[in-house]
Parts: sequence; C-alpha cells; structure tokens
Amino acid sequence: MSLAPRVVLIHRTTEYEELVAHHGTHGQAAFFLSSRGRDIEEVAERHRRTRRALAEVTSAIPLTWRQSRVERGDLDRFLFAPEDVVVVVGQDGLVANVAKYLAGQPVVGIDTDPGRNPGVLVRHHPADAATLLPAALAPRTGVDELTMVEAIADDTQRLVALNEIYLGAAGHQTARYRLGLEGDGGVVEAQASSGVLVGTGTGGTGWIGSVWRERGGGLRLPGPTETRLLWFVREAWPSPSTGTTHVLGQLTASTRLCLTVESERLVAFGDGMETDALELTWGQSVRVGVAGTSLRLIG
Repeated sequence: MSLAPRVVLIHRTTEYEELVAHHGTHGQAAFFLSSRGRDIEEVAERHRRTRRALAEVTSAIPLTWRQSRVERGDLDRFLFAPEDVVVVVGQDGLVANVAKYLAGQPVVGIDTDPGRNPGVLVRHHPADAATLLPAALAPRTGVDELTMVEAIADDTQRLVALNEIYLGAAGHQTARYRLGLEGDGGVVEAQASSGVLVGTGTGGTGWIGSVWRERGGGLRLPGPTETRLLWFVREAWPSPSTGTTHVLGQLTASTRLCLTVESERLVAFGDGMETDALELTWGQSVRVGVAGTSLRLIG
C-alpha cells in the first residue's frame, strides 16, 4: 500500500516574531522601532498576512494527505521524501533556500505579500492552494524545470544552488586561486579578487543579474530553464603574479569552471546562505557547472 502524499509547508519566522522574541513584548518592540522612525503596525500587519496565508493553505490540504511544517532554519535537518509536495509560503528567496534540499519534488510558491514580493518564484495566492495541491501530482500539470548550479570539490563535498554560487574568502576579502575552464587547452590564470560568482537564469533577478548589468551586459542572460550559466570574477586585481584577462564567461551543460585554492581558506556557498558553506583549503580544487538536478516549480 503506497503512502498518501505529504504536504511540506515551508515558512520563515516573521520580522514581527523576531522583534518580540528579542525585546520581550509587543510594547517594547514598538518602542524600539519608533526610536528608529518605524511603525510596528506595518510589521505586525505583514505578520498577520503571513499567518492568514499559512492557515488558508493548511485548510486546503486534502484530509487524506499527511502534512509537516518546517521553518527555514530547520531545513538542513529535515528529511524530504519522494512523495512530498513542497509548498513555500513566503518570499521568492525562501524557494531558493529550500531548492538545494530537494530531489525532484514539485514545489508550489505562495506569495504572502503581493506587490511587495517580485513573485518570480512565489507565483500564486493562498486561495489557489485548493486547486494547486491535487494538480501538483497530476502528470500534465505545467511545471518549469529551473536550472540549478553545483560545485563539487575534489574531496567529494557538493553544493547545489538555485540562483548562484559564490567562491571566495569568508568575509569577501581578497581570495587567491587559479582559474580555468575544463577542457580549454590548459589555459589557467592565477588571480587575486573578491571572489567568483556563478549564476543561473533564475539568479538573473538577483546577485548575478546585478553583476551582469554592472559589466555592461555583454553576455546574454540565460533564461531560468536554459541549461546555461554565467560566471564573473569580482574585482580582479592585476599584479606581476596575478592576471585579469579571464574574468567572465558562460558555461553550458558540458563545461565546468575549475578553481584551485591558493589561499589558506576559501569557502563556497549558495543563494546567500553563508552558514552552509563548503570549506576549501590550500591546494584543493573545485568544479562548478550546471547541476544534474533542477527545481520543479509549478507554473
């Protein structure tokens, strides 16, 4: 007998909850915000909208289905199952936070604050949940297969991200390394920079898009489902021993960017989650390219 589907509701602690937890009471939190020119009512109203959205989505779950609720900070300790339907209730960034922990489960993004969130990944309203949940398991449901990026170190450490992967020094200080493209005739350049950024088409709405615009947009941004990545070296520094000619490019499904560490310690982290990073030491190498898995986002 097969298991009933399980809905996994992903959410994050609201700003209001964090303020009250830190200051002890609503009144003390209100006083703190007012001293900085902010009104707690705006923060509290966003909190109420989030709670209403969670309640509405929860009530839409079929009675025969199982359900779990996971806060963002607990994602690295939660075990997802193949039969799960993942429902992200919150902001676009929360979808990116959960993507690295999935293996093909369908994802439904619910926007708790329309007009404030871009709605690139949280595309639906809470009222849509009753229709979307059963449809998520239907074979003909429209699904976008969003390309992801992965970094694999020579000691088998692996990191996957939806938007981008950053490789560099912790604290974004000067990183020293050797950089080259796999299968590019052995062309490798020693560099000193603020790090290397490798991003997807989905990341084009975030950090990688910002760097792309700063560089003048000479390369075409990939689409979210396109199996192509862009990479940029941030603030490469020229010197007698380091170069600046190998500072941007694109990767297809068959190419990899290879970085060999020449600093005491570098890190690689994805989607801004610096607390969940690969640790890389002198002489280690890491390969970055299109991930073998994608995020299945319900359109």
